Amino acid sequence: MEQRLFLNEIKQVLPAHTSLIEAIAAALDISYDAAHRRTSLKSKLSLSESITLAKYFKLSIDKLFVSKQSNWVSVERTTAIHNEEELKEYFENSYNNLSPLLGKEGCKLIYSAKDIPVFYDLKSDTMMRFKIYVWLKLLDPDFHSVSYTHFTPSLSVQQIAKRLGALYEDLPITEIWDLTTINGTLKQIHFYFKAGHLTEKDALTITKSLKETINMIAERVVTDPTYMFYYNELLLMNNNIYAQVEDQQSLYIPFTLLSYYRTSDRITCDHAKTYLDKQLQHSKLLNTAGEKERNTFFNKIHKKIQALEYLISASEALDFE
Repeated sequence: MEQRLFLNEIKQVLPAHTSLIEAIAAALDISYDAAHRRTSLKSKLSLSESITLAKYFKLSIDKLFVSKQSNWVSVERTTAIHNEEELKEYFENSYNNLSPLLGKEGCKLIYSAKDIPVFYDLKSDTMMRFKIYVWLKLLDPDFHSVSYTHFTPSLSVQQIAKRLGALYEDLPITEIWDLTTINGTLKQIHFYFKAGHLTEKDALTITKSLKETINMIAERVVTDPTYMFYYNELLLMNNNIYAQVEDQQSLYIPFTLLSYYRTSDRITCDHAKTYLDKQLQHSKLLNTAGEKERNTFFNKIHKKIQALEYLISASEALDFE
């Protein structure tokens, strides 16, 4: 453990003109002299003290361990989601993690979009309802018999979900897409339609909303100078998110449907940033590409949605059973 580096991390999150010694004393409930010995490196922080400080100052636990030779990385993970109330907490925690980035100088987020970023789904009433339905179908063991037609998320869940979706719009984002980014949502619509959970009317209403979402993204590409949209023809994305504010870095790595690991380990974040930069070098920035290239990409996305709409309509028209 690099105690000096860890104490510097604590100092950076303290309000201006706040004494590090007094902050350490308060967090550990020790005397001023005992805190001074630790901040002056005359006494070592114990592992339990370090963990207490990390929790108290809301620092990722991997801040405790820094080694250029180490292949071990400490991560923080989100809590599991089993019901609608826990989904609401997930939205609230996500909002609380992202909101401090607003207005920060040097803020940068890079999203490797294997799926349409969830934030866009939360801005549309129809897409939000459908996505929450899908998530609860997959995560809540008591939700298996609920039909989409009779499902509406609670008002409190809708409010925090929309708040999170709106927040994403105000952040400087770089997204990397490929033509498969939309596939996950299309498969979900088709699966639940074939399974009988969506009526033809419901399914087509969702595809219409999906087209509106894609149009909104296409519009943002040409109107929002803080939004960079890249098209990568070579690689598949993985939903990793890299975040940087001044000299602070974080990497968010998905491991289940909505859950993710978070690390601020500098070596790991540097490696991820290098890899993402290489992806960007081999991608087309559609913001500055010609109108023809930009339209070609989004037209291909719309053709996929249209193909699903045709499949849904034809399935109903040709139902021989």
